[in-house]
Amino acid sequence: MQGFARIACAVPVVGPADVSGNVERTLELWRRADAEGCHVVVFPELGLSAYSARDLLHSRALLDACRAGLLRLAREGAGLRPLALVGLPLHAGPGVYNVAAALAGGRVLGLVPKAYLPTYGEFEEARWFRPGLEVAPGATVDLGPDGGRAPFGTDLVFEASDVPDLAVGVEVCEDLWVHQPPHAWLASAGATVVCNLSASNFIVGKAELRRLLCGAASDRAKCAYAYVAAGPGESSTDLAFDADAFVFENGHALAESRRFAREGQLVVCDVDLELLVHERRRTNTFGDCAAAVLARGPAPRRVAFTAGGWPAAPLRREVPAHPFLPRDPATLARRCWEIFEIQTNALVTRLSATRSDRLVLGVSGGLDSTHAALVAAGALDLMGLPRERLLAVTMPGLGTTAGTRSSAEELARALGASFDTIGVSELSRAVLATTGHAAAEGAATVDDLLARLRADPKLGDVSLENVQARLRTLVLMTLSNQHRALVVGTGDLSEKALGWSTYTGDHISHYDVNAGVPKTLIQFVIRWVANERAPTWAAGDPKALRDVLFRILDTPISPELLPADAEGQIAQLTESAIGPYELHDFFAYHTVRFGARPGRVLDLATAAFGGRYDAATLKRWLRVFVTRFFQHQFKRSCTADAPKVGNVALSPRGDWRMPSDARPADWLAAIEAWPA
Repeated sequence: MQGFARIACAVPVVGPADVSGNVERTLELWRRADAEGCHVVVFPELGLSAYSARDLLHSRALLDACRAGLLRLAREGAGLRPLALVGLPLHAGPGVYNVAAALAGGRVLGLVPKAYLPTYGEFEEARWFRPGLEVAPGATVDLGPDGGRAPFGTDLVFEASDVPDLAVGVEVCEDLWVHQPPHAWLASAGATVVCNLSASNFIVGKAELRRLLCGAASDRAKCAYAYVAAGPGESSTDLAFDADAFVFENGHALAESRRFAREGQLVVCDVDLELLVHERRRTNTFGDCAAAVLARGPAPRRVAFTAGGWPAAPLRREVPAHPFLPRDPATLARRCWEIFEIQTNALVTRLSATRSDRLVLGVSGGLDSTHAALVAAGALDLMGLPRERLLAVTMPGLGTTAGTRSSAEELARALGASFDTIGVSELSRAVLATTGHAAAEGAATVDDLLARLRADPKLGDVSLENVQARLRTLVLMTLSNQHRALVVGTGDLSEKALGWSTYTGDHISHYDVNAGVPKTLIQFVIRWVANERAPTWAAGDPKALRDVLFRILDTPISPELLPADAEGQIAQLTESAIGPYELHDFFAYHTVRFGARPGRVLDLATAAFGGRYDAATLKRWLRVFVTRFFQHQFKRSCTADAPKVGNVALSPRGDWRMPSDARPADWLAAIEAWPA
């Protein structure tokens, strides 16, 4: 799939000083990596000799065998696609170096010596090796008549000629643990994948520390970081090894080995090169730091290899269908707590700044206004103010059903808020009649208007829908003046992205607490409040609150601006009109967060939803998303203040600055061309 590279971490069974056996087992895993379509395969540190060979590392017999084994690997792996990174001791110049050899196309492309040699704790590497830092930039090493000369030094980056943006930097074990690791320089020079050949004996707690270091390295360097530690077969004379191998990308774990396995393992995953390059492009401080790092000396040498083109489908990584939702329940619960704290504390700060101690909120019995009501109640609690200072107003209109109207009132009562009902149906009829709207012709009462709408649904146009939303905002703003209160907005991030709001209607408020929370996440925050926060609230009626919250969670999403059906059920379902929110949230996440092109969004959606939506359906709703996202930027350009909650935000004063008259033609053409 375009934009990805397939990386393998190989953990073979090794034998100390068993070079021929180690070569065989290395070849076996290299062939497996080739069969799985990998571009790069990484082996452990000193894998040809075993890390635990100790003083045998000075043996001429072992050193010669390792050099011969390396050349054998190059010959027998000539037809294998992946770039292989193999560890061995290499005698060069004044001593022996602990090196990572890069093999591809029947040759040794280069050898990277370990820069930093630990001699603390259980380590004694300076006993056997020279530090790679002493190797001069631009150096080469003679591998003999069968191997020729190869680039040698810490200044190497291996660059794929046929996979754009695949550039591989190499570290060896301890190089990661120092406070100025080589990968900072390699990433500054363009390496998007950093591979660490490690032995790293295991002690209790070390696995977590490895992941902390590698996750942070991949996040700071905006790279993929593949780490491979030694596994079964290393000597247990004094140490133990746990076969730990994993890949991080931009701070997130993608795949890992089965630790302490007694057989060889191959861990395969696809890393997202396009994502990494986008992160580097948008994070200006990465570029600033890279320039400063490279200004200190010459840039690394670039060594070309052929990777074999984009990886074949299916994609070897998980693509979450709901990227705003952590899969781990504990993490999801913590996210819900953080979101609710952000929202309530931000609202308290705004109340304090405006010297207000009252709130006005329109409640509809739907998800968004319910969430906003919970936030408002939480904010008043933080300020030590009574919940009665939240005025919850339900404003039934032409499409309001008895169920949602009842839920709105029960919610307010259960919270302990003040409550009022102010209908907008008659006001809407009057405005429509005054402006000469066809639906109001001859309609002296609201019942007359509803009858006309049911008889001729075409009369229920956008004017009729929007007049209700604008009148509701007029009511709220008027109450705000009367009570010297702040109007709390309810629109969420998904609605902001789609422009699913009425301009100068529900589009505006004094403070928009939900603007950073997507629709797919908002229901989880409500459920978390119902389960974790509401039972401990001293104010209101916790049991009644839980009951109404769960009923609201089961209510279909609807603006309720058109008349209910004959049975009084909701007739206007939002997702039938604009598409599933789970798709729109997926589209927004990848479009806004990672600048993904339409074809890539569709590729990822295909992988994420696993056939739940066919290609035509994905294209249909992405067209809707792109069209609405562009057309309704003008609403976001003058949106109310709101707290940023996650890493996708659309405030024109913060994360997203887009001209209101930008045109989506090229995006739409790309959707039509997919899957070209």
